[in-house]
Amino acid sequence: MTQERALVHVRELEEIAQRRLPSPVWDYLSGGSGDESSVHANQAVLDRLWLRPSVLTGTARPDPGTTLLGHPLRLPLGVAPMAHHRLFHPEGETATARGAAAAGALFVASIFANRTLEEMAGHTTGPCWLQLYWLRRRDQLEKLIARAEEAGFGALVLTVDAPVVARRRRDIRNGFTIPEEVRAVNLDAAVMASVHRGSAGASALTAHSEEQFDTTITWADLDWLRARTRLPLVLKGVLTAEDALRAVNHGVDGIVVSNHGGRQLSGAIPAVAALPAITAVVAGRCAVLVDGAFRHGTDVLKALALGADTVLVGRPVLWGLAWDGAEGVAAVLELLGAELTEAMLLCGCGRPADAGPFLVAGPQSGPPWTGAFPPASTEPV
Repeated sequence: MTQERALVHVRELEEIAQRRLPSPVWDYLSGGSGDESSVHANQAVLDRLWLRPSVLTGTARPDPGTTLLGHPLRLPLGVAPMAHHRLFHPEGETATARGAAAAGALFVASIFANRTLEEMAGHTTGPCWLQLYWLRRRDQLEKLIARAEEAGFGALVLTVDAPVVARRRRDIRNGFTIPEEVRAVNLDAAVMASVHRGSAGASALTAHSEEQFDTTITWADLDWLRARTRLPLVLKGVLTAEDALRAVNHGVDGIVVSNHGGRQLSGAIPAVAALPAITAVVAGRCAVLVDGAFRHGTDVLKALALGADTVLVGRPVLWGLAWDGAEGVAAVLELLGAELTEAMLLCGCGRPADAGPFLVAGPQSGPPWTGAFPPASTEPV
């Protein structure tokens, strides 16, 4: 497949992907939990923020590059961990990995990837992390960790906001299951069997999580994980300053501020709304990433201004994958990077780390804003 035309806005790919994908797969990708209010709130919060450009700063060539856990990135962007990429393109995660590397972005592979760890690592020249859910079968986790280290993965990302897959009404109505040919090849077949068994009026994903996910883990279990790897540990799904502080005190290397794209707790605070309090309490002691509804480079700049080190992109990456494989993924990330660089130039911001003074809260609409923003500065950075 070749690109049909130049990409001007990532949202153009949403309609293209919807036309190309089977209806149940599209619902699985685009839907959320409950009434899907959290899906829409993620974007609404970003739209309620304003940028404060500073003029005559002499900023000629903004550099959007950053370093994340010791790895240089040309863009402060990454691919969020998402399962079953072969639902969207025959090559699956190897295409996604190549696209992320071409754009100079991070790639975070899901525990439920459809390509092996070794294949994914072999198709990227950039940093590659592995996301985990805490399974009841700890032997499966131990095997994955050992393979990830051997394959050259740079970090482990433990998702902590999903002791069970939440009720997603679209998937329930569709009786959604993962096709037999789309397998999570890095796990034993017995662990994944129920995800392929459908029934009317039920989601196989929720049934699988109830069967396989360990809901009893606590902060103390992080010690078990730490003892089995030398890789940096990142927690994904943190939404409160209290949990962020606990994570720092437990020695984690990074936090992903995330409400799971609106797919877990219905009504959970949007990640960007939670971000200011978390970056304040973390105070640079670990990396802070964020995901949720980033559709334009200015959205990325807003997150950087709130203290995020890197923004993870979810659904748009899979739109790009469905559109044009690896090239589609690269096109999405490169466009966001170009828009970010332009926004930095227009704001007079030279580096991502200097973005803080360029943001203020915008006019209120909807629920009152509770985030604490950096004070407005009268001097350009």
